[in-house]
Amino acid sequence: MAPLGSGEQLSLRIGKAHFLPPGHARSGDLEVVEVQRHGGVVAVVDGLGHGDSAARAAETAAQTIRAHVGEPLMALVQRCHVELRHTRGVVMSIALIDLENTLLSWLGVGNVRAVLCRPDSAVGPRRQELLLRSGVVGAQLPPLRLAVTPLVRGDTLIFATDGIHAGFADAVNLGDKPQPIADRILNQHFKGNDDALVLVARYLSVRHE
Repeated sequence: MAPLGSGEQLSLRIGKAHFLPPGHARSGDLEVVEVQRHGGVVAVVDGLGHGDSAARAAETAAQTIRAHVGEPLMALVQRCHVELRHTRGVVMSIALIDLENTLLSWLGVGNVRAVLCRPDSAVGPRRQELLLRSGVVGAQLPPLRLAVTPLVRGDTLIFATDGIHAGFADAVNLGDKPQPIADRILNQHFKGNDDALVLVARYLSVRHE
């Protein structure tokens, strides 16, 4: 793919649905969406446990990712691991969109599920789930494994924390916009006993400034 022109950058459409249990002022489930000229990072982090300690861990991870956007994903996760050593730690899934090469790189530690849904199967399966590695960022970091897959316009990346039942992507209608998709997943698959966060990011190729 030819290099991007100076006036082109990543365009994403985002949907988010979140549940915070009554009596909790801060959530341990946080999203990160950082867009740069040649791509962007999309992540969901879930602080272990509940309350302020979980929220502080999640906020530390999110701040670390934002501060070092542009670094390779493995380096970002390893930075988070160092910064989180004196917290409860987090589980996270994180994706890097490489716009110049139209590739998605992603990895996950813990149980934040991530699914890539495609409008057609020309470049890969219609649905592809991120392989998660057991562990905790900040406590027990496993050997990291980066997966890479082609990306085409309309591909939709969905993250869900453990407050959402598995199988949430089974009935996703890609004809819907990301916000209705996120709302429907939360309404239909929410476990009802924990924080919950659903983040939907649809790749729309490039936009011209």
